[in-house]
Amino acid sequence: MDPLLTDLYEFTMAAALLGEGRADEPATFSLFVRNLPPDRGFLVAAGLHDVTRFLAGWRFDADAVARLAAAAPFDAAFLAWLAGLRFTGRVRAVPEGRIVFANEPLLEIDAPFGEAQLLETILLTLMTFPTAVATKAARCREAAGGRTLVDFGLRRAHSAGAGLAAARGAAIAGFAATSNVAAAARYGLPASGTMAHSFLTALAGNDPGGEIGAFRAFADHYGGDPVLLVDTWDTGAGIDHAIVVAKELAADGRRLAGVRLDSGDIAALARTARDRLDAAGLTGVAVFASGGLDEFEIARLLAAGAPIDGFGVGTNFATSADAPTLESVYKLVELGGRPMAKRSIGKATLPGAKQVWRRPGFGGDVLALAAEEAPVPGAEPLLRPVDLNADPGDAEAVAAARRRFEDDWSQLPQKYRHLTAPTGYEVELSGGLKAW
Repeated sequence: MDPLLTDLYEFTMAAALLGEGRADEPATFSLFVRNLPPDRGFLVAAGLHDVTRFLAGWRFDADAVARLAAAAPFDAAFLAWLAGLRFTGRVRAVPEGRIVFANEPLLEIDAPFGEAQLLETILLTLMTFPTAVATKAARCREAAGGRTLVDFGLRRAHSAGAGLAAARGAAIAGFAATSNVAAAARYGLPASGTMAHSFLTALAGNDPGGEIGAFRAFADHYGGDPVLLVDTWDTGAGIDHAIVVAKELAADGRRLAGVRLDSGDIAALARTARDRLDAAGLTGVAVFASGGLDEFEIARLLAAGAPIDGFGVGTNFATSADAPTLESVYKLVELGGRPMAKRSIGKATLPGAKQVWRRPGFGGDVLALAAEEAPVPGAEPLLRPVDLNADPGDAEAVAAARRRFEDDWSQLPQKYRHLTAPTGYEVELSGGLKAW
């Protein structure tokens, strides 16, 4: 990753620190989310794997130094300092997949002041969106109530990288598959997809009567169990055509995995599809819905009694449309062994390196100074040392994050998971922090 991918003021501040002889002072910075977005009762930590890779490879080679020199007026001493810069600090962080809350550090950096200051923007970049989209995925999971979820978000993600991050966040939060083939290969996920309306109109010659032939062609050339898109013309007729193809596949020892509904009154059409499939003896064929879905629409459809077995979530999920960013910040909390705090109105910070202690069973968290003891027996420290030399690989990192998420999710009380007006989770300040 380009080491110049940061804000100019990170360089100007670092240059001033070097010039004042303060770049080597030991510092601690804390990265956390000040306030949760509307309707959010929790966050799902994500992005740390990319952070560790970035820090392990952080270098300013001759090209990067030359490009910086061309972009802004820095003196030769600062540019020479950058040329020899490596990350020499340590990282303490909440492992990916863990559920966290407002004001709890996602990570803390202990490093020389100049190094730590330069890292502000990129660390926020690498942590903020992945955490936002993993949280959105968990909310879709809550709404779906155990039904299958598939990531359809790549085509409307804000970049190719954002599409990968969305697929990764979805996998951490328990989605069954992704339509993003690159993400499936990279993260060890099942790839899933159906067909587009253009395929049907083209093969049918824009004739609704040719739909069944298009379905047959798709099934003939797809080696897996197909899902057929049934709403290109008349959805009822599309369902009936899918039933014919399903029976033909069964006669050949294959199966139709499902039918997909992407438009119209999804709840009513899902009932029609389920009724007709069941009447044809195709109880194992799933009804799958897509098209503008998010956790709120999924919840609405299921509350209306729609017999939907799975959902493809795209735009609103992959952009976290109702909360596309988080109020994430990276603040100096200790310098030269002295606690540091900001007192700005509405943006005050707490001093000192931190630890977050979690009481068993999500019985409340305690935000404490790093040197303080556990508040109660059995309390778990969330911030853990990060080994920058250990890289488990993309697929292994996702699988481990998913296991951590599943463990936390199984224990998180329902009142904190509500999609609207969740109960606020208690994060108590320790005695050491209250003293400030």
